[in-house]
Amino acid sequence: MPSKKIHKILVANRGEIAVRIISTLKKLSISSVAVYADNDVDSMHCRLADEARPLGGGSLKDTYLNIQKIIDVALDAGVDAIHPGYGFLSEDADFAEACRANNLIFIGPDAESMRLMGDKIRARQFAIENDIPVVWGLVGSVEEIEAQAAALPYPVLIKASAGGGGKGMHIVDDASQLHLSLEQASREAERYFGNGQIFIEQYIRNPRHIEVQILADHHGNVIHLYERECSVQRRYQKIIEESPSPSLSEERRHAICQTAVDICKKMNYNNAGTVEFIVDENQNFYFLEMNTRIQVEHPVTEQRTGIDIVEEQIRIARGKVMGYTQDSIVANGHAIECRIYAEDPENDFMPAPAQLTLYHEPKMRGVRIDSSINGPTVISDSYDPMISKLICHGKTRESAIEITRNALKEYIVQTYKTNIPYLQSIIANEDFINNKIDTSYCEKHQQQLIESMHVMRNEIKKEDVVALFLFYDFNKSYLENKDINNVWERIGYWRYNMNITVSVEQSAVSGQSSAVFNVNIEKINPKSLKCNINGQDYEVLLTQNGGDINKVMINGMTESIFVSETSDNNYCVHFRGLDFICRRNDELNDSRDYSCNDVKNSDMTYYSPMPGKVIKVNVKEGNEVKEGDVLCVVEAMKMENNIKAMTSAKVAKVFVKEGDKVDVKNILIELLI
Repeated sequence: MPSKKIHKILVANRGEIAVRIISTLKKLSISSVAVYADNDVDSMHCRLADEARPLGGGSLKDTYLNIQKIIDVALDAGVDAIHPGYGFLSEDADFAEACRANNLIFIGPDAESMRLMGDKIRARQFAIENDIPVVWGLVGSVEEIEAQAAALPYPVLIKASAGGGGKGMHIVDDASQLHLSLEQASREAERYFGNGQIFIEQYIRNPRHIEVQILADHHGNVIHLYERECSVQRRYQKIIEESPSPSLSEERRHAICQTAVDICKKMNYNNAGTVEFIVDENQNFYFLEMNTRIQVEHPVTEQRTGIDIVEEQIRIARGKVMGYTQDSIVANGHAIECRIYAEDPENDFMPAPAQLTLYHEPKMRGVRIDSSINGPTVISDSYDPMISKLICHGKTRESAIEITRNALKEYIVQTYKTNIPYLQSIIANEDFINNKIDTSYCEKHQQQLIESMHVMRNEIKKEDVVALFLFYDFNKSYLENKDINNVWERIGYWRYNMNITVSVEQSAVSGQSSAVFNVNIEKINPKSLKCNINGQDYEVLLTQNGGDINKVMINGMTESIFVSETSDNNYCVHFRGLDFICRRNDELNDSRDYSCNDVKNSDMTYYSPMPGKVIKVNVKEGNEVKEGDVLCVVEAMKMENNIKAMTSAKVAKVFVKEGDKVDVKNILIELLI
């Protein structure tokens, strides 16, 4: 294949992966073109690119999934190539063909490879034909699968043939669950991938999820960049990945990596890709699928090998020989990636779109952050809820874990909910530390992990939080570097020898309520605070003024103080990796809306659990329902959420229809006993 020149690349994506690709283009002195939907006009990937071109408004099909529109933009911008990133059109063979039909280089594999591996049924058959081990499976229509319900080797796993990212996957333990799960999986597959075909396979208990990063050029060279373990998952989506796998012996590591290389050679694959395997308790491995694109977790491999995978993708797309041979690959140390999501781990990981008020990345040795956020923004319900990726690298697994723990404490994402406390709980868990995990680890230990979050929170003295909050509140004008000449304005609302009360809201953790603290202010100036909190003396001294982020001494202990104002005019205090909502009870605050926050769903009235879209309504007024029946389904951030009846009753009123957009204040359905 002759070498091709690439001077300008369009990045057909958004968010952190678009930012990641653009950073490599800048390193290579290649011009970049970003594309954006209307709600992304101010996004970081648009600001960083040399050019930013609009895709207009509307749904994903109208913007980031609109092949013709992206091709037209690319031609108008005069680019040489298109990089699809991951998600969206990255594994769409029609898109790859459209690029090449318009003399645009597609930075990825050929369309046939994408079609082969994008269809899990075809991929499975290919593996069987080439003596690659696979687990038992059954292909057919919903009706054909149901006809064999009684004979299936339960538990079984339903999968979307064209799926990925955990979408359309359901574990079925017995025949009674089969019909509903098949119906939902097929519906999800049709909506997410435009193909409702599904298949089932035997579910292996306590499996490990191991994947191998490969690179292949157009000259027949295929190499691996070793493996990643991705066993820590929720809702079938990875949240923690690490390399090397702590589960594999050296013999099995070599075998699984070589099998991945063999698969790619047999299909004449080219560019970057990831071959995924399920590994049982005896280290037997089975082909799962292949992702014909760059992976979300590719930084884990980059941190160990020092190889820029995006750069190699571009090199391969140009027709050049890879810059590395298998013998030249050296993997050093241990790397761990944590995916930071806007979601609520205590509410079945419900997406949590909201205003992000303060964002601060940890800055320490061995830490890499891939993100598209650098300040306050709105986390939209239109896209996946991932905010960023935290990648930590150490000489050993133990040191990588320690770096990760410290980084999570210093990672500030102040919004409605994130999974940072949940990640902290996992990283500190003895089972994770001792590698006693599998793909069902989060599901099996959910209650334990949530309780661990509570313990971490309860170990923090709330008096410390109060002292830090008051220091900021009284001195915020000074701390924010505002030019205030009037001393009374400078130190804020106060009076001599003031007695006040402060509420610390702990509602971010289920089962906990706010606590009230009596405070006597003894002395205040822009750099210090002396007070008595519930009978205990506190002194806070400013040691480093950093605006939003300040270093202080509190009763002789060095701490960091991170504070932001919430949307309801209270304050969020970030302390040792956790967030606390604080408010002074001597200051009126009438802006809070208690209309739904303090009202829990009764057995009779059902609200939307998050902002989203109603995609299915299963009942009509007058219908009889029983406990557990799915009343309707609300989708947000690519996730389906079943709204189930809490008791047997009659449907009194249905307030929504399919297609309606809803938020947490909307009543969906009312029941009547």
